[in-house]
Formats: sequence, C-alpha cells, structure tokens
Amino acid sequence: MELRNNRIKHKLAAGGVATVVSGITHPDDIDAFGPIAEATGIDGVWLEGEHGAVDAAELGNLTRACDIWGLTSVVRVNDNHQGLIYRTLDRGAQAVVVPHVNTRAEADNVVAGGKFAPAGKRGMYTSRQYFGVDGYVHSGNDETCLIVLIEDIAAHANLDEILAVDHIDVFFVAPSDFAASMGRIGETGHPAVKEKIEDSIRRIVAAGKVAGTLTDNDDVADYVAMGVRFVLTATKGWLQAGAAGFAAAARGGS
Repeated sequence: MELRNNRIKHKLAAGGVATVVSGITHPDDIDAFGPIAEATGIDGVWLEGEHGAVDAAELGNLTRACDIWGLTSVVRVNDNHQGLIYRTLDRGAQAVVVPHVNTRAEADNVVAGGKFAPAGKRGMYTSRQYFGVDGYVHSGNDETCLIVLIEDIAAHANLDEILAVDHIDVFFVAPSDFAASMGRIGETGHPAVKEKIEDSIRRIVAAGKVAGTLTDNDDVADYVAMGVRFVLTATKGWLQAGAAGFAAAARGGS
C-alpha cells in the first residue's frame, strides 16, 4: 500500500490553482459528486467542523468517500488545539483548516499539532490514511496540508510574522469574520474591509506563500488574477442558479 497523494498539496507545489467546494456533507453525496469533480477538475471537498456537524465519528466515512475519487478532504476544526488537529488527521483528513490564527505563536501551534517530529509534535499514532503504509511517520508530513485562517484585523497587523512560519501550505483570508473584526458585520464589500483583505492577499503572494479565499463564479477569476491559488466556493450558489434556471424554463414552457 502506498501513501495516497494529497491532490491539493501537489497542485499547489506545482504552481497550480486548487479548487475546493463546501456544502457537501454526507459520504453518499461526496460519492455522487465524485464523477462531476473528476470531469471538471475540482480538487477537494471542504468538510465543516467549526460551524457544521462534522466531528471525529463521521470523518472516517467522509474522508473515505473523498479518497475514492482522489479528492483532498479539507476539514475545518473549531479550535487551534494540537490534539484536535492531529486527531482530525488521524481520522483521515488530508488537510486541516484552523480558524483565527492571529499571531506567529498561534501559527507555530498549528504546525506543532499537524506535523510529525522534527517539524512538529504530532502524536505518534496510525492515521487512517496510513494503514498498510510502511514508515508512515516519516512520509506522512509530505501529504499533510495545513491551512490557517487570516480572519481578524489582528492577523493583518501580525501578518509578516505569521507568514514567516514554515510548513503552512495556505494562508486563507476569510472575508466575513475579517469584516466583523473591523466592526463591519456583513459588509465584506465595504471599501475599508476590501482594502485590508486585498492587502493581506497581496502580502501573502509577495512573500512567496499561497493565498486562499472564498470566491464565487463572478469573482473567482479576479482573485486568481490577484495571485490567489486556493479558491473555495459553496454549492449554495450553484444550486440556486440551477434551480432558478430550471424554474424559469418550466414557467416558459407552460
């Protein structure tokens, strides 16, 4: 048995743009989405464990469904806790997203929980990804993707220090919480908020790191042109557009 490739990690390392979809929450739905992802080139599924129902008991089946189609399982946890980070990896996640990383020390903690020694302090236990793989504790770091959320104005102030931390694959600028931290709840399009978000992205790219952010069909090309190489979108917009088109066609034929 060979260690499974982390599709997102390898694509980013090659200079490509990684595409990730959120809003798919059941193993059967991931399995049904697999052929679509394969045909369109989608790279990963975002499994929501901060605001959604995903927990350790479900991760085995969710990540197995991703594995079937070569999709990277991207799991957001709800706390920057080393044990939670490596337990999520032990349950089969190939990428872990950690919220509210505002300082270098907090970024260092993500690496400590997400990487085996000598890079980190991840517990020496067999991950589901590594069953049957000889020497998994030596090769596992190569297929583990760590993503930190830059989602507070405090993180913007400390961004240069955060970017100096090695072994973080993506620095993801999260617009809604960023706006809220600036006293602009729901105002992600406010000029002051946009300026700080775009400045964060520019600084991440200028540092030679991978920037990520939330996108949709209308703005994803603009963000990629800005240098963003990890783009997340939600299925809600696709479903709404498809439903609206279907309903309009039905009305037109009546």
